[in-house]
Amino acid sequence: MADERVARTATTFEPQVVRAFEHAGWQQAAVHYTATFACATRGFVDDLLNAARVEAGTRVLDLACGPGCVAIAAAERGALPVGLDFSSAMVALARADHPDIRFEEGDAEMLSFADGSFAAVVANFGIHHVPDPNRALREAHRVLRPGGRVAFTTWTAPAENIARRLLYDAISAHGDLEAANAPPPGGSLRQPEDLLRILGAAGFAEIAARRARREWHIAAARDLLEGFRRGTVRTPTLICAQPTSALPAIEAAIARSIAAYRHPDGFAVPIVAILGSGIRG
Repeated sequence: MADERVARTATTFEPQVVRAFEHAGWQQAAVHYTATFACATRGFVDDLLNAARVEAGTRVLDLACGPGCVAIAAAERGALPVGLDFSSAMVALARADHPDIRFEEGDAEMLSFADGSFAAVVANFGIHHVPDPNRALREAHRVLRPGGRVAFTTWTAPAENIARRLLYDAISAHGDLEAANAPPPGGSLRQPEDLLRILGAAGFAEIAARRARREWHIAAARDLLEGFRRGTVRTPTLICAQPTSALPAIEAAIARSIAAYRHPDGFAVPIVAILGSGIRG
């Protein structure tokens, strides 16, 4: 979900500043996420679970679980999921909706689980939100048993993600792409080789990374803007930083561009993720 183009950033990377920014953002976005941006991320869940070989009886850790979409899908397969998120608001939603699944508040960079606790660790668009993705993957490696699998997704660059490109093109034409003031993200994971690099550095074997293509189905053109504004963290800083006078033109530009993706029930906008995976030797 993070993108460097949304912010005029400081030159010094400060992990605690990034953590505080992300935490505050997800605390606020939690109540809106399921009805907005989860409609984009949910389409990659099955690929994620398949890559980690999650099946009946698999003890699986869902990192950055949010409201629990991946953990729920794992449970439907007969797996034994544990969801973890640093946002208490997300964990509260997950627990309220699915009291039969274990959800915990915690830090992906400092897991409280014992070595070899899980057969699989998955993260759907969460690893790139932590200040140190490399550390999070090393922790995933630690809590996996030998032969256990990790799988995670990140977003490709806006040039490949039409949904995000529609927003950026509209802001570029009618607003200011450099208007936001968000801290830099913890890592730029935009290409398969980026995922292969950090998987290898964390000690995983049989590493792989590939693109996965889906569509974000939305009912109305305005839902794309609102999905980013209310269901994500870094992009809202860009949207909210635009001059009030520019927003009508930005919305109108999105409406014109999205017409090319009209669907019988609204719009089907192409989105592209990178799915990385590996095995603990």
